[in-house]
Amino acid sequence: MAEQYGTHNYHPLPVNAVRGEGALLWDGEGNEYIDCIGAYSAVAHGHLNPAIVGAITEQLARIAVTSRAMHCTELGLFLKGLCEYTGLDMACPMNTGAEAVETCIKIARKWAYTVKGVPIDQAEIIACQDNFHGRTTTIVGFSTEEGYRHNFGPYTPGFKVIPFGDAQALRDVITPNTAAFLVEPIQAEGGIIIPPVGWMNEVRQICTENNVLLIWDEVQTGFCRTGARFAWNHEDAKPDLMSVGKPLGGGILPVSAAVGIRSVMEVLKPGEHGSTFGGAPISCAVGLMAMAEMEKEDYAGKSARLGAKLIEGIKSINSPHITEVRGKGLLVGMELGESVDSAKLSRAFLSRGILTKETRQRTFRFTPPLVIAETMIDTILERTEDAIRSVTA
Repeated sequence: MAEQYGTHNYHPLPVNAVRGEGALLWDGEGNEYIDCIGAYSAVAHGHLNPAIVGAITEQLARIAVTSRAMHCTELGLFLKGLCEYTGLDMACPMNTGAEAVETCIKIARKWAYTVKGVPIDQAEIIACQDNFHGRTTTIVGFSTEEGYRHNFGPYTPGFKVIPFGDAQALRDVITPNTAAFLVEPIQAEGGIIIPPVGWMNEVRQICTENNVLLIWDEVQTGFCRTGARFAWNHEDAKPDLMSVGKPLGGGILPVSAAVGIRSVMEVLKPGEHGSTFGGAPISCAVGLMAMAEMEKEDYAGKSARLGAKLIEGIKSINSPHITEVRGKGLLVGMELGESVDSAKLSRAFLSRGILTKETRQRTFRFTPPLVIAETMIDTILERTEDAIRSVTA
């Protein structure tokens, strides 16, 4: 029915998920899988985390959606909690990650015109090659992935693209009209690409020196995924603006936000931006509990420890077909050589109860829920080695 009545903009694995708990999923035939996709970092808390389910159930007994036409207690608590958790000053609640990125773009442009003094409609935003910031028409316009942007033009002007991880390229392209540098601290969708050590710190310095806003897109890397609250915490690279989402919804709702320093965020005035469902009481209750669980259960520490074990375990698999293993925390990518039939390997993973999908550059992604048990990491490693050997023998 999905194929008949739905647009064909996804090519899902041949698994019909009917039940989830923690890091596990079951299909309609009762087969059990370890979820190494985790809804692309959105299910950090595991499927149907009891604390998140409790928060949403309790909130549903009171009020769910109000729009921003009025105040609600949950919104104030959520905004305060989010700012304290991120170490930033103000937040604009939205729903999806792409909305959070678009919000950052709008704020950066208005800041450029009203504070920096860039001539109207001349603001430039710098992005990186192989970026992934969402699927809106503005965002795909500065994507370098042909499949994401082809036939969706004309594209929004005002963006420049430089190589990822190249600080000198950033210096070279900045002009007086540059409003911001929009970038992922680790390119998750791009193949789990890790920048050189010190690059984030240097980027922060370059932006400060040139009065350019630094916007970290932490929609996939944020909220403990890389072994720290946010990936920029691994270096001295505090942003001026940041987009967050996915895990903020606790694996239950789409909850996102643009967060930033007060001098930038306060350029937004009433009527200039909004969202009907952004900041709804139900979303705020879930988001607040999601952050509380991360802190109470030390998700960052778990991610760092289990991620290191997963990375070292894959590296220790004695196979010439594994060309590189990249990762930080439980954001891990295993790249395979051209001789490996990746479609066949996907089926081998499925038959062994592992859900993972190939992203760009022949890289299989391992981003399980952060609540995954250590024994399951051992199981993932055993089944991964077995799957690779089955298709390369």
